[in-house]
Amino acid sequence: MLKKRLVAVLILRDGRVVQSVRFKHTNVIHYDPVHAVECFNKWAVDEIVMLNVSPSAGSRQGFLEAVGRISGECFVPLSAGGWITDMDYARALLGNGADKLVLNTLLADAPDRVTALSRRFGRQCIVASMDVKRDGAGGIQAVVDRGQRATGQDPVSWARRAEALGVGEIFLNSVHHDGARKGYDLDTLRGVCQAVSIPVIAFGGVFTWDHLVDGLNAGADAVAVANQFHYTEHSSRKAKRYLVQSGVAVRREE
Repeated sequence: MLKKRLVAVLILRDGRVVQSVRFKHTNVIHYDPVHAVECFNKWAVDEIVMLNVSPSAGSRQGFLEAVGRISGECFVPLSAGGWITDMDYARALLGNGADKLVLNTLLADAPDRVTALSRRFGRQCIVASMDVKRDGAGGIQAVVDRGQRATGQDPVSWARRAEALGVGEIFLNSVHHDGARKGYDLDTLRGVCQAVSIPVIAFGGVFTWDHLVDGLNAGADAVAVANQFHYTEHSSRKAKRYLVQSGVAVRREE
């Protein structure tokens, strides 16, 4: 049986780890992301995802340097995303220690490049960051560009499109659940998990460890947490132990 994964997420804006609430990133949690990774190394996470949410593409070099620093301290697989628009920057991130590339807006603006990246580095290296948001008509659709631009496609269609383009995994987040402390968007998660054959990582909204179990029961292959993991009393070690106690097959602590 494949083990379920527990993923820690670092959201960086201008080099600082920030809290995310409905895609607003104003509250600084760590001024140096390496400090967060030092905690995660002690806390039994299976993977780390780093996302650059800075509003300017000028942040790319600083983020690249942060990936290099963190990869030197990171003892688990590391994924990196944000402002990946070309092959050269993708190669630079991998050269600085990233194991996977997380793509978002590129899926809308240059889908051919997504396929090119998949062919060059392998499907297992490409993660589609899929953000969803309620629209004015009461429906829900995929959005890009840090949640600001609607694609006009429902989550299932967007997920299938991403898989067809060559991504090997989907990182699913909901704008309305992000930082809301009410758990994952389970309805959307179930639909996406049932629609694709690639792994899906649930993200956005965790407040209690029951939310992790809910995400896995909805079909996710991995559950990710950002805000809650930046406080000692909500450590990933406690989350992993809770999953074990709940009968979830996960990698045990050494």
